[in-house]
Amino acid sequence: MELYAILKIVWWVLLGVLLIGLAVMVGMDMGVGAALRYFGRNDGERRAVLNMIGPHWDGNQVWFILGGGAIFAAWPTIYATAFSGLYIVMLLLLWSMIIRPLGFEYRSKVASPTWRGVWDWGLFVSGAVPMVVFGAAIGNMLEGVPFHFTWDLASYYTGSFITLFNPFAILCGLMSLALALYQGSTMVMNRGEGAIWERARRLGIWSGLIALALFTIGGFWVAHLDGYVITSVVNPAGPAMPLHKSVAVVAGAWMHNFGAHPVLWLLPALTYVAVLIGAWALGRGWSVFGWWLGALAWIGTLGTVAAAMFPFMMPSSSNPSQSLTVWDASSSETTLLWMLGWAIVFVPIILTYTSWAFWVMRGKVTPAHVENDDHAY
Repeated sequence: MELYAILKIVWWVLLGVLLIGLAVMVGMDMGVGAALRYFGRNDGERRAVLNMIGPHWDGNQVWFILGGGAIFAAWPTIYATAFSGLYIVMLLLLWSMIIRPLGFEYRSKVASPTWRGVWDWGLFVSGAVPMVVFGAAIGNMLEGVPFHFTWDLASYYTGSFITLFNPFAILCGLMSLALALYQGSTMVMNRGEGAIWERARRLGIWSGLIALALFTIGGFWVAHLDGYVITSVVNPAGPAMPLHKSVAVVAGAWMHNFGAHPVLWLLPALTYVAVLIGAWALGRGWSVFGWWLGALAWIGTLGTVAAAMFPFMMPSSSNPSQSLTVWDASSSETTLLWMLGWAIVFVPIILTYTSWAFWVMRGKVTPAHVENDDHAY
């Protein structure tokens, strides 16, 4: 296989790694925010919960930036098509996330219960909405996005905001939120005590089982969903030109890769095993073990989607032959090679720093501790 084709596959895998990092780390913080009013039944408990993720939430946004940057640099055609066609959804995502830092910084500046209650609901919105949008975006990729290109590769989106939140996309969004609640619950168990710990344990168990139920329903749905199949000869090392291929829309096509390569069934199996053992582990109070199992559940879930769709990355429902794939939507060979070099240097640094930060700022956070700390949220 030529170097250019290998680099495309490598960056397809790296994009998946970055999206998994985003889902695990950012999703954990979003899950805590979305369930803040459940974890904490009074102001002191809510402040304690916020300070559990206070040292980490802004650093975890690095994964969000890395994911967007990787799409921009490695898959520019996908970046341009998605970020222009799905512009309103991107604004919804960003507006909801903007509330997040404001909530952390301003919530405790005023002692008014009304003031703090408003920011609590703002943190709920900034936690729940991004995870629903994240899952809905994946659901839309499986269904196909209504876009097409002109001869000069100008992209046109022909759908609407409402169509992006169709029943299947909403199901995927709810599953994404459920996994985020599971991950957030394990974090609160790691750093909480007493009633907060017990509420987190219950929510973690139930959100994991709900996520698994939604994953199962989604799997049966995808098995009967119209998928995409390339019917023409494709050069994996060819130029980034998505206009020169033929694509057929076939019911159940997203299951073809699993039929051709049965080993891929290990990916959805990983989700089932991770969630079930994770729920059992949380029941026993093993929150750290449960956290890692939640990360494995995200790997299994996103890996299942990637395996089903390969080599498609952004199928077009309005003009299937112009769907974007691993082979025809990447940057040049030189760009991918240079980026790989920088990724080899900086991704381990980010992982090392993140691990060090969690180790240094480990320990329990209680309402009493927060009340006596002038620098606490």
